[in-house]
Order: sequence, then structure tokens, then C-alpha cells
Amino acid sequence: MNLKYYISALTGFAIWGLFSLVLRPLHEYAALEILLYRVLFATITIWLVNLLFRRKQTKSAMQEIAQLESSEKRKIFTNFIVSALMLSLNWFVFIYVMNAVSVNATSLAYLLCPILTTVLATSFLGERLKIGQWLAVGVSALSCILLSLGHFMDLFYSLMIALTYAIYLILQKSNTRIDKLFSLSIHFVLSTIILLPLFGVVGLGGNKSALFYELVLLIAVVFTIIPLFLNAYALKGLNSSLVGILLYINPLLAFTLAVTYFKEPITGVQVVAYGMIFLAVLWFNFLYFQKPKKVTPPEEEMPIVPQ
Repeated sequence: MNLKYYISALTGFAIWGLFSLVLRPLHEYAALEILLYRVLFATITIWLVNLLFRRKQTKSAMQEIAQLESSEKRKIFTNFIVSALMLSLNWFVFIYVMNAVSVNATSLAYLLCPILTTVLATSFLGERLKIGQWLAVGVSALSCILLSLGHFMDLFYSLMIALTYAIYLILQKSNTRIDKLFSLSIHFVLSTIILLPLFGVVGLGGNKSALFYELVLLIAVVFTIIPLFLNAYALKGLNSSLVGILLYINPLLAFTLAVTYFKEPITGVQVVAYGMIFLAVLWFNFLYFQKPKKVTPPEEEMPIVPQ
């Protein structure tokens, strides 16, 4: 395994774990409004990068798709459309749940996503886990159950959020031929089209400070384009199950920030549950990097030569 793919996954999820630092200053604005500007700014930015700095790679990706057979083109375009749909649904349901259900449900989604990604990877991509890694997944699942006690409707909505992103990750693993940044650019364009009706509801005007546009642009570039690209790049060299488990870096960092920086109250159950997740992530990664023992074949007995 190449270390650069592992570092890419870690970096992407660590960036998302710090998301609250730029999101909190925007608490006065509607969550849906922030989302739509985020998608719009991300789409414009990524295509400016393609046209100004990556014209050769963009042209090469387009030529590669054009040269594919019809069946391969259909697979690529289906992957693009479903990926964009999953990304749009993930963003929309996340915002709806945060506004109409609870913040706890969105937090729980980050904890469920790695479990669902692992299950989908073994079911559809043929990835195999060691018994100890399944044990780590089981411990993570148990921690989610602990956190959802008394909040089972939250668990239902969390599953919807987690499943959409888990499917998105699996789709990116299955599409390794096309340039990752170009693929992400297509996802953003299609997501913008899918979410276009909501722009009529929210509108693009209104009284917004310069800080709003600055922070949303920062969110679009640093907390959207870069982590999604790093995720897609990491999947070129890592199993989906490992990338899924590394997603726990996000809620673990977010929980640490909530306690240490934002001074939010915590319960004993939360401490136990997040502690279990932290240990499960360490154990899963330890087993992933553990080299299989070499089996020494038994020495062949010398044939008995008759005298």
C-alpha cells in the first residue's frame, strides 16, 4: 500500500473534523442557504481550476471518455449521475435533519457511515476483512447503539444520511479510470442542476455580510472540494472499508473540538462510546497493516531408495 493514499484519506477527514470552526460563525444564516451557496461556489471554483490550470488533464479526460465503447460510456455516465444524486441527497437530507430533527442525528450519521461503507464494500466490491476487523466494526456499531438510546428516530434519519455517502464512496471506488478532479467537477455540475429548484426557494439575494461570502467560499474550497478530491484519490490505492473506517477521524475530531474549544457539556455515555470508536479505529488499522504470516511448506521427505 502506498502511504500517499493513506495520508490523503486521513487529511481529508481531518479537514472535515474541523468544519465547525468555520460553520459556527455562520449560525445566523439558514442552513439551506449556506448549502446552496457552498455548492454554487464549489462548482464555479473547480471549473475555474480546470480551465485555467488543468486544461491538458481536462481535455485528456474528455478524450478518454469519447474513446470508450458505448457500454463503457453508459457505465461512466451512470456512475456520474448516481454519484451526483447521492451527493445532493446527502447534503439536502443533512440540512433537513439538522434544521427539522436534531443535531444529534447528523452527528450519529458520521458514526454510521463507516459501518455501512464496510458492509457495502464487502457485499459489492468483494473486499474481505479479517475476523478482528469485523470485531472492530461490531464495537463501532455497539457505540452507535449506545449514542442512539432514547433517540431511535434520530437513528432512522442518520441511516439515510450515512447510506447516501457510503454509496457515494463505493461508486468512487468502482470508477478509477477517469481523472478524479474531472469526475468531481462533473458531480458538482450535476449536483447544482439537481439542487437548482431550491435556489428559487432561497434566492441568491438578501442582506449578507462580506464575511458570509468569504466563509462560504472557504467552505466550498477547503471543506468541500479538497476533502472530496482527497477521498476519491485515496480510493485509488486503499480498500473502501479502510477509507470508510478512517471517516471516524471526522466525528472524533469534531467531538474533541466540541468539548475542548466550544466547551459543550458531555455525558458519560458519550465518553464511553467515542472511546470505543477510537480503540476500534486503532485496532482496524493495526490489522489492515499487519503483514500476513508466511506459511512455510513442510519439508519433503527424502524418497527411500531400494538398495
